[in-house]
Amino acid sequence: MKLHDIAHARAGDKGDISDLSVIAYRPGDYPFLCEHLTAERVRRHFADIVRGRVDRYELPGLHALKFVLHDALDGGVTRTLNLDAHGKTLSSSLLELDLPEHPEDDRR
Repeated sequence: MKLHDIAHARAGDKGDISDLSVIAYRPGDYPFLCEHLTAERVRRHFADIVRGRVDRYELPGLHALKFVLHDALDGGVTRTLNLDAHGKTLSSSLLELDLPEHPEDDRR
């Protein structure tokens, strides 16, 4: 299953840091996200783009995970010659990440 099956994303950027938030559509899916959407998995997903560390923050009240990607924008949005590598594009890419099958897929 794809991450976008159970969550949506928001993004921002500042300097060379991209900030991606993944929010579960349903609160009951939040524990599944916490288990499977690790900082390491996100780092591997962006291995060709992100040169720095990936930090994950849990926001249980919002049923969300926040990922801070360091050295992710080739020097910064206004400095890079890369096209379309900003936060919204990265969040769309992240939503294409493959996750294990959800144990409650039968109820969808």
